Amino acid sequence: MASLHILLFDVGGTRCALRRNDVRELLPLPHLWRPPSLPKPLAGFFNLGGTAVSVVRMDVLFGLESQKAGTDNGLYRHLILVDGVTEGRPMAFLVDRVVDLALVDGRLVSPVREAGTLNGCVQGEIDIDGQLVHLLSVDRVLFAEEQQALSTLTQTAQSRLSEWTVSA
Repeated sequence: MASLHILLFDVGGTRCALRRNDVRELLPLPHLWRPPSLPKPLAGFFNLGGTAVSVVRMDVLFGLESQKAGTDNGLYRHLILVDGVTEGRPMAFLVDRVVDLALVDGRLVSPVREAGTLNGCVQGEIDIDGQLVHLLSVDRVLFAEEQQALSTLTQTAQSRLSEWTVSA
């Protein structure tokens, strides 16, 4: 197996990774708007060049809410921008910290049983310097029902954002 480029990040004290080619961009945490009654895993939305982008909290989604959450108001957290999860719209995962980009030997990725992971989103596990890293599948992090609900909420946010567009 060939080498694998991965993005390492922390979520609630757990080290995870995504394939580099699944990541569009890394962003500092912008100001998010959060309409009332959003589901708890949805941190809110931000405006990316006129496009409403939904932000999903991975710690809440995976039940790994940090005990220190709220002490820094999220100022040092990162967004991992990805495409293709919700009907061709970009979305972002809110994580505690992006750690590094790494190149690992694909033979070091140990397969996992799909039944033992949330929606089968953990594709494999990698031992990096004695620490277990969960390699996640970006398109399986959310259940199909969650993807549909997120798509609907994002369309609503996009409509609201479009109402404020001023033509030149």
